Amino acid sequence: MFQERDDLRIQKGQMTIPVSGRTSALKRRSPRIPLNSSVAVSGEDRSKCAFTIGAKATNLNKHGGAIQINRELLVGTTVLVRNKRGTQISARVVSQINAEQGLLRYGIEFVEGETKAGNFWGITFPSNA
Repeated sequence: MFQERDDLRIQKGQMTIPVSGRTSALKRRSPRIPLNSSVAVSGEDRSKCAFTIGAKATNLNKHGGAIQINRELLVGTTVLVRNKRGTQISARVVSQINAEQGLLRYGIEFVEGETKAGNFWGITFPSNA
């Protein structure tokens, strides 16, 4: 059963997953685009071990997206994301979306200002009108 509660947690069977405060697409700063992009992610995992690993970014928007990675990350930590063009940007892990077959999916939000973040994915996003 999927249930949203006031404390912004989702119950899925036996698993409780924290989610960010933005639960509505109406509050989103830019629309999501269902594209995938290969990226490299660097940071520290839940065990405080440094890593750099390839990942897949999905549901891209101007201010972040989701990453699929085989490392456990702590919500609230910052990672460095590098795209295929070699551009790097800092991103905050804002939620763990799910975990399936050894892959964990996290929502990330760029920490950098709109100027750098707005063109990180190398695509033009539709207006949020």
